[in-house]
Amino acid sequence: MEIPNFNSLLEKSIIDHWDCDALTDYKGVTLQYKDVARKIEKLHIMFENSGVQKGDKIALCGRNSANWAVAFVATLTYGAIAVPILHEFMPDQVHNIVNHSEAKLLFVGDVVATTIDATKMPGLEGIIYIPDYSLVVSRTDKLTYAREHLNEMYGRKFPKYFRQEHVKYYHEESPDELALINYTSGTTGFSKGVMIPYRALWSNIDFAMQAIGKKHLSKNANTLSILPMAHMYGMAFEFLFEFIHGCHIFYLTRVPSPAIIAQAFADVKPEVVISVPLVIEKIIKKKVFPKIQNNRMKLLLNMPVINKKVRSKICEQVVNAFGGNFYEVIVGGAAFNQDVEKFLHDIEFPYTVGYGATECAPIICYRDWQNFVPGSCGRAALHMEVKINSSAPSIVPGEILTRGLNVMLGYYKNEEATREALDKDGWYHTGDLGTIDANGNVFIKGRCKNMLLGANGQNIYPEEIEDKLNSLPLVIESIVIQKEDKLVGLVHPDYDEMKNLGLSKDDLVNIMEQNRLELNSSMPAYSKIAAIKLHEEEFEKTPKKSIKRFLYQNA
Repeated sequence: MEIPNFNSLLEKSIIDHWDCDALTDYKGVTLQYKDVARKIEKLHIMFENSGVQKGDKIALCGRNSANWAVAFVATLTYGAIAVPILHEFMPDQVHNIVNHSEAKLLFVGDVVATTIDATKMPGLEGIIYIPDYSLVVSRTDKLTYAREHLNEMYGRKFPKYFRQEHVKYYHEESPDELALINYTSGTTGFSKGVMIPYRALWSNIDFAMQAIGKKHLSKNANTLSILPMAHMYGMAFEFLFEFIHGCHIFYLTRVPSPAIIAQAFADVKPEVVISVPLVIEKIIKKKVFPKIQNNRMKLLLNMPVINKKVRSKICEQVVNAFGGNFYEVIVGGAAFNQDVEKFLHDIEFPYTVGYGATECAPIICYRDWQNFVPGSCGRAALHMEVKINSSAPSIVPGEILTRGLNVMLGYYKNEEATREALDKDGWYHTGDLGTIDANGNVFIKGRCKNMLLGANGQNIYPEEIEDKLNSLPLVIESIVIQKEDKLVGLVHPDYDEMKNLGLSKDDLVNIMEQNRLELNSSMPAYSKIAAIKLHEEEFEKTPKKSIKRFLYQNA
């Protein structure tokens, strides 16, 4: 099939929506599409005059903001390769990704700027401050000169004005050309840079246009961006799709507490809500459950005649909690709390649950809320096919395999991991277990990989945490498990050493608590451990000497 040029879509949207509002930092500044175009033009001048070539890598690490979005679009439309980095990663994780990706420039947000160490990233030519594009670090005279004389160069290039006809972006990209590298984790030992080609970006946006954009979003619709743009879910469905559609995107630039999110929904009134379960669950548990869990409400809900009216009244309240103006709420990125999902289904709330992976940029499965089967995650999305590797796919869970335009090129500089994930027929092996019904609805049954999902959809790799835990005092081996939304470290301690040191059981408990605090000080918030539990015996192992994790999931 003919795959349109992705950068031409960005260009067309800017030209078509020139005088419309584009990007707003919630409670802050608004950029119109023409302002975005001018800022892109200035960044292009800076790239060009500092020696950035097409195909060079440019990394971005900071909280969501209008200027983050502009820097990202400027990178792609210049023909460079973007490397978005989650701002929650620890400084050493950021250093590792910048070095591994061979990034030439790094854009940093206000918080990240104060924590990273430029000396640990020797390959960088410069670090640019996202809020005003000033230079934090410059290692070349060309970059320093380009930034200092930027307005002058811009004035020379456009002596009269800058208009739509001046917007001309890089168009030579082929569908399989690399657009961005998205790292699934931060530390070198386990880091995998997912290579996302232009076709996968286009294919995800085309899916969103057909599913939602054309039918349910008005021109210059308001949308709210809550998920980090450095995560493929937020990148594709809260930013690129809306930007190409001509929406007005609002960024929650601060840490989104339930109160801030609720206020933002009320103010912005988004026309579609893209979310992770945690946001939905918090709003419902804080705003809705308290109102309906009193005895009078319970009584009314049990009376069949009144029940329907009451449910529709409750549904109205929940809809209003999300701004009251949306077509549907799309949930993805982590497992949905079953009580909350059952409640939403019972009140006929317009929600649907999708399924994806960074490796598919990200969408794999989706279904419109009106046809959605509760408990499932939809059917294979447009441009994708899905199958279950099982003898009886509808009843016996097997690994979920998918292929299509969304699938990555592979992992950057990691052929072995690429071979494990992509087979010769182009199927991506997700590492998730599921079943599929006669209508193609997919039901996720668990993970055959060890990856855990944080409440906000962040990928948590237990091996990384165990690696650090195992190097702390009196720890022989450990395993990290998830209990509800908390992480617990099971530790088999060094009892011989404990005896040698003449330590009591209480001493051991205190040392483990110290270990926990020490470990957490080097972990992002979503990877912190809530407790350490002692495990008397050695853990059971496979012949390859890896711990049989499945035995300890309910320990």
